[in-house]
Amino acid sequence: MRKGEGQLQLCPTPAFQGFDCVKFTANGRIQAQQVGFEIVQQALQMRGQRPLCLRGLGTGGEGLAIGKELAPQRLPIGRAGGGSRAGWRHANNGFLDTMTKRSKSVYGWVLWAWLVAPGLVATAPPVLAQSGDQTILEAREALRKKDRNRLAAARAAAQADRHPLAQWVDYWELNNRLGSAQQDEIDAFYARWSGTYVEDRLRNDWLLELGHRRDWKNFAADYPRFRMNDDREVSCYALLTEHLAGKDVREAARDAWAAQRDADEGCALMASTLFEARQFVAADVWRKARIAADANRPRAVRQAVGLLPRADASGLDAALDQPTRYLVRTAGLHGRNHPEMATLALIRVAANDPDVAAGLLVSRWERDLPADLAAWAWAAAGRQAALKLSSEAPKYFQRAAQLALKSGKTGIDWPHEMLAWKARASLRNTGTPRWPQVLQAISAMSPAEQRDPSWVYWRARALQAIADGTDTPEGEAQKAQAKELMASIAGQLHFYGTLAAEDLGLKVALPPRPAGPSAAERDAAARNPGLARALLLIAIGLRNEGVREWNFTLRGMNDRELLAAAQLACDVEVWDRCINTSDRTRGEIDIVQRFPTPFLKDVLSRTQDIGLDPAYVYGLIRQESRFVMDARSGVGASGLMQVMPATAKWTAKKIGMDYSPDLLTDRDANIRLGTAYLKLVLDDFAGSQPLAAAAYNAGPGRSRRWREGPVLEAAIWAENIPFNETRDYVKKVLSNATFYAALLGNGEVPSLKSRLGRPVGPREAGAGSVDRELP
Repeated sequence: MRKGEGQLQLCPTPAFQGFDCVKFTANGRIQAQQVGFEIVQQALQMRGQRPLCLRGLGTGGEGLAIGKELAPQRLPIGRAGGGSRAGWRHANNGFLDTMTKRSKSVYGWVLWAWLVAPGLVATAPPVLAQSGDQTILEAREALRKKDRNRLAAARAAAQADRHPLAQWVDYWELNNRLGSAQQDEIDAFYARWSGTYVEDRLRNDWLLELGHRRDWKNFAADYPRFRMNDDREVSCYALLTEHLAGKDVREAARDAWAAQRDADEGCALMASTLFEARQFVAADVWRKARIAADANRPRAVRQAVGLLPRADASGLDAALDQPTRYLVRTAGLHGRNHPEMATLALIRVAANDPDVAAGLLVSRWERDLPADLAAWAWAAAGRQAALKLSSEAPKYFQRAAQLALKSGKTGIDWPHEMLAWKARASLRNTGTPRWPQVLQAISAMSPAEQRDPSWVYWRARALQAIADGTDTPEGEAQKAQAKELMASIAGQLHFYGTLAAEDLGLKVALPPRPAGPSAAERDAAARNPGLARALLLIAIGLRNEGVREWNFTLRGMNDRELLAAAQLACDVEVWDRCINTSDRTRGEIDIVQRFPTPFLKDVLSRTQDIGLDPAYVYGLIRQESRFVMDARSGVGASGLMQVMPATAKWTAKKIGMDYSPDLLTDRDANIRLGTAYLKLVLDDFAGSQPLAAAAYNAGPGRSRRWREGPVLEAAIWAENIPFNETRDYVKKVLSNATFYAALLGNGEVPSLKSRLGRPVGPREAGAGSVDRELP
């Protein structure tokens, strides 16, 4: 210890029975923390790396304490979900209250994570002084700036300090100069950090580099050890190496290329190599181009068509950049390339105005194009019309299906998104679903896509509706299949699982809670190096890195291990990892872990004051921020309830609250502003929870536009929300709220259908004026 900053002694005090203790004094909280970290390092060395309890008392009486009982089963850690941790807090002099509030100090988490993991301390005693963590943060900043010298210095410092995150600095330093690295240097890194996330992360980066270098020998040797295997470009390189080794990869390569979101070197090289080898043909190229055009990815279109001879690709720029002009000027069509180019132009026209594309098809192009291409163009117009919630969309899709049948080709070979919007448009129609079209669209999806709960549910509804009123053997078989499909997802903890259960006449029932993690299971989670590193990364503000480390570590865990890992996150209030980890269990489901209720007293008090359903608020917060208080979206929304600054300022004025920007990350202020705004939105939409949730996520103006048109069953309206994020958001908020209602236990049987409420349609006459000021 440094002279004058504190005194060290062992303190077997009654308050810490069963602990080894170190007691010290310091002149303030930060100084106490710094001294505490030094004590941890030295005392662990003195005591043979035995777990310690620390207490620090500053001049203001603030406490710094942490401990681990010598008999782990006696550790009084409470449950997640707002349960009391009074015993733990009392025994530890307010440690969790003081140290797990990230807005005040991150070091409580850091110290906690390492002290409760003696297995980690045994292998790498941490130096957790503030300067040590600053080294990590400086290294991350140096990586952002591509500063080789600073990264090298930070790497040396982190390794000299034996910092538990030294491997991350090592990864950043090597990754920053990967273009000049050699295989032996990479192999040495793999050996240093074997089995860790950074080893596999570097392998991902190195495989991309090897593909770029065309070093197929080293690529083939390294690829089988790639555990994440979640990089599509790496997958394309891998398929290419298999092709070069003489294997038939055409079908897998075709699927991988079609699924490629945008142009990249790996998939482009794979495609060009297979095209030159005549494994890919012109039809594959044009199909890829149509898929990319429909997804509005012109760069990928150009990359695909660029594989063809220059003469075949002539006119592409005009077709993509000035599609209407191209179609008007194009005279007769010959061969296959000109019709394909015209189809790309029609897809581009449809993206701007589907009705104009439909007019062009009717006036000429349906006749001039081959039936399969005319079908695709009509489907593209249908998809864009569906996104605009146009009543013309089902007609366009129906014409597309008729032409596809006329083409003589087996099945409908359209992208999933096109088929999904055919199903949605057929559900919406003019207020009366076209159930045969719904069934036709879902049946054309791939087997994997058909297994998605949303399409299982709507397929069951379509079969039931088609069979209703019939007593034929075929009708009875359809009814039986519908019931079987509903039963296959009923009770699953999501929107369609709950709807399916209610359609079958079942009440919402929460699964019985499994036994909590045992002392041994908790101890194993606490000793897990990857989980501890993840908590440390999150604690010092590197949340993205921490989340990746955490998720990588969860791979292969069984339900009991996942529950223990989730509880570890719950106990230190890293709620997003608590929830997401608990969500992974399949056989043993701890509903309290999955749907925790932090700040319960504050939320209940606030919602009671303004007449808001607390279950709805919790359902929204769980989806918005996962209870991460400093969460910030890409568009600037902040805090627990993800309130936009302008919205917060407007709401504060509306409710007579003094406002300053820093209030957005204050827990109590964020709850107050978020709930006040949500109440105003609900009132403007006459209490409709689906409309209000959509408005909260995408803005009241969009929610108002989306309700125009036919009157729809609320579930059908939600499924037709044009924004992917908002569609998913509304469904999850409402299903979350249903489960929270069951947990909070207001005496009523929770019902998702009751939350969906009445059919959604235009604002009713006499419903009052629209609040145009509502942001």
